[in-house]
This record gives sequence, C-alpha cells and structure tokens, in this order.
Amino acid sequence: MKREAVEEFVSSVVEGIIAGTDMELVDVDYVRERDWYLRVYIDKPGGVDLDDCQGVSEKLSAVLDEKDPIKENYLLEVSSPGLDRVLKKDKDLVRYNGRDVDIQLFKPINGSKQYMGAVQGFTDTTIDFTINGESISFERSAIAQIRLHLDF
Repeated sequence: MKREAVEEFVSSVVEGIIAGTDMELVDVDYVRERDWYLRVYIDKPGGVDLDDCQGVSEKLSAVLDEKDPIKENYLLEVSSPGLDRVLKKDKDLVRYNGRDVDIQLFKPINGSKQYMGAVQGFTDTTIDFTINGESISFERSAIAQIRLHLDF
C-alpha cells in the first residue's frame, strides 16, 4: 500500500475507534526515517493522556494485525500533537484563528522563508495572516508548514 493509502486507511480506522468519544483525530503520518513509522496524533479538550493513547493504540493494532494492510515492518506511535502542533486542516485554521503561528514557505517571499504571524482566515487557495501589523495572504501551495508559535 502506498503511503497516502496507508494514511487514509488508518485515518478511517481511527475515526471509527474514537467515534462517540470527545477525542479527535488530528493527523496520521506514515513516514520512513531509519525505519518506517506510523504516527497517529489524537487530541481532546484538555488534552489526551496516556490511557487515551494506549486505548487507541491497542484497538488500532488489533485491526492492523487482522487486516494487515502494511507490508513493511513499522513502529506504531499514538500521541498528542503537542503544544507546537502542525496546522494542516481547515478546522485547525478555524480553531486557532487569531493565534500566533510560525509559517515555513517552500521558497522565499520578500527574502524570507520563515514568518511569524496570526491566522486571520483562509480560502480554498490562500491563507491570511497578520504579520507585524500588516495583512498578508500566502498561496496555500507556497506554504510548507504552519505550526502553533510557542513563546518561552
């Protein structure tokens, strides 16, 4: 199964596992580093705990063992997306509207690939930010990643 197909399959299984709970599926990544990793990120109001992650992991593992859709050896990780979570979906942009984010672009615009600003809205093709008091829109295709900004 190709990476995208694995992520889609696992997403649908996890959605079924967490249906009827206050948990939400944030993301699924199937990536090769030194080994293959299947990473599932879940969240809920107040944050997930170890029991939440363990429960989803055990149920997902049982389905993956039964269906065996992934031929490569892989490591399964179920966790919270973390404080500096990546914003990938429109619902993330709605939830964190007005919050400061770190924006990484594929190519420099005005001499920079990295910006920090607040999410202000989006369309199908652009995402709007306030950066240094100025409204700026970036094409979605130009954005490599958006993460919640953390101040220490």
